[in-house]
Amino acid sequence: MADTTPGSDAARTGSSHEYMPPDVPKGVEGNHLENGVPASHHVDMNTNLEARIRNPLKGLSYEQLMSCVEAFAHEKGLAEHMPALRKGALVAQDPTGYQDITGDEALDEDEKRVLHDEVAHKWRLPIKLYLTIATCSIGAAVQGWDQTGSNGATIFFPEIYGIGGDSARDKLLVGLVNSGPYIGSALIGCWLSDPINNWIGRRGTIFVAAHFCLWPVIGSAFSNTWEQQLANRLLMGIGMGVKASTVPIYAAENSPAAIRGALVMSWQMWTAFGIMLGTAINLAVWSSDINWRLMLGAPFIPAVPLLLLIYLCPESPRWYMKKDRYSKAWDSMLRLRHHKIQVARDIFYIHSQLEIENQLLRNTTYVSRFTELFTIPRVRRASMAAFVVMIAQQMCGINIIAFYSSTVFKDAGSSDHEALLASFGFGLVNFFFAFPAFWTIDTFGRRSLLLFTFPQMTWTLLAAGLCTLLQQGTARTALVALFVYLFAAFYSPGEGPVPYAYSAEVFPLSHREVGMGFAVATCLFWAAVLNITFPFLLQSLTTAGAFGLYAGFNVAAFIMIFFLVPETKQRTLEELDYVFAVPSRKFALHQIEEALPYFFKRWVFFRRSATLKPLYQFDQEHKKKKSTSSDVSVAHAANGGHHVNGAGGGLTGRRRDWMACEMKSGV
Repeated sequence: MADTTPGSDAARTGSSHEYMPPDVPKGVEGNHLENGVPASHHVDMNTNLEARIRNPLKGLSYEQLMSCVEAFAHEKGLAEHMPALRKGALVAQDPTGYQDITGDEALDEDEKRVLHDEVAHKWRLPIKLYLTIATCSIGAAVQGWDQTGSNGATIFFPEIYGIGGDSARDKLLVGLVNSGPYIGSALIGCWLSDPINNWIGRRGTIFVAAHFCLWPVIGSAFSNTWEQQLANRLLMGIGMGVKASTVPIYAAENSPAAIRGALVMSWQMWTAFGIMLGTAINLAVWSSDINWRLMLGAPFIPAVPLLLLIYLCPESPRWYMKKDRYSKAWDSMLRLRHHKIQVARDIFYIHSQLEIENQLLRNTTYVSRFTELFTIPRVRRASMAAFVVMIAQQMCGINIIAFYSSTVFKDAGSSDHEALLASFGFGLVNFFFAFPAFWTIDTFGRRSLLLFTFPQMTWTLLAAGLCTLLQQGTARTALVALFVYLFAAFYSPGEGPVPYAYSAEVFPLSHREVGMGFAVATCLFWAAVLNITFPFLLQSLTTAGAFGLYAGFNVAAFIMIFFLVPETKQRTLEELDYVFAVPSRKFALHQIEEALPYFFKRWVFFRRSATLKPLYQFDQEHKKKKSTSSDVSVAHAANGGHHVNGAGGGLTGRRRDWMACEMKSGV
């Protein structure tokens, strides 16, 4: 008999369909799911035509939920935490109704206070979580400083290495040396992220990557030929690729959903800090006889604390869960949350969602996971969105400033010292204007930041290029610097923090490492292409033409983002499965039919009454009442006649209980 308790799906729909075996197709019109839920209520993970975001625990009665908890706790070695898990499961089922839980699972005042504070005071985080984010930030600073060392050194080392002429060969070699880290990252480092993460976890991967960001950097300071320099920079790139593919994932998996964007964007924040620090060091050592060696070698400094601190941080609980090491996941989560009620809720809820993701994970290899980035619809849409935001970072033109700002300012009429000083100004602006993203990325959202800032980057970059056509002098240098700084001010809270934060969260756990590797490889491969080609663009198109070309790329990037990049703010990593289950065509049509008309009504014609019809329908949780005896009969039938706590017992019986729970929740 179907569950007809108040608040159940069956009660709301009036249906009373019999339990269906798991081999019956789900979500097919005319068929009905377990527990009396019609097919129209099922959320297909690959084709979410209704754009519904669903809690997998919704629809379970009290007895069913508790039997799920017991089966889960015994199967995963968490039986000692059973009381907390029972409470946590009820909170996960109805996150806003924890005040009304009664009976043996009623929350005490301390537990209620913790759950209240995580919403009202979301920045009150455990010290271990802050340490984790700080360590990730150091890793980002290494990345930014590595990028900027060549910015200033490019003025000096080409002549030392005998490649400072105007010939095509010399220009190509200078670009090749500068792009070495990005070639190493895109072709090797990013693709090593998946197997290394699978082998030694997030912390171990970051530890290995830090070594590649230490010794080759020191070696680059002692290189006497461009061949030696290129070899060291390729090795450094391997570390950069592995690290850039892992650190944002590590931060995302450890962060609460409400502020995940702000915490993960610390990658860009501190990458910008590393860029600023690099430009400052470049300026400080300018007068030295070995200035370019110091510029290239100094980035080893932040790699040292990264090596020392990473093993003081807890491993990602989701990685432990992926490896079926749930007791370790519990211990790790306990260090990242204030109270065990949060741990119990998160562990049980994450697992409930991962059971759905596991449909994708069965019998996969590295090659098959890579192939599935483009063949499984849910994963393919995430790959496309991550690809767009990553390639947009190169299309926007930021790296022609980050890599060649000293060269650009020098071509605008500045001396070597003035060019380095202007580049330092760019580094300052790039860093300090990243701060607003801490508040905006989880309020306005990732997509909104991109759609606002790309038009601003277009006109500022175009203006900077046009100013280079003025007569040489102080006014020309000042105007070029002004518009470059304005460009950086719009980039830093938008396209700066979004790509890495976004790419780290959009893939399911089953494909997260290889997906992030693909995303970062996309970004850094095109960074390498940009690095190699920009000297030729500068020579053939002049600064004005090159800046104008990239202004056009900004327009193209804006259009791609508008049609292909869904919003992800304030959803758990597992709930994003449903966001990316919405077909791309449905998402694009919604932008044309709803979002675009709303924009013109609200912001062109200033109609305050204009409203935007939402695309996604989020299930509103209803408070569940404890079940009647009919609930027990449903659980009995779903378990093939075995009572939940009866003679079926043991691990085998509990395994059946948990499988039944999976089927009831629509897995």
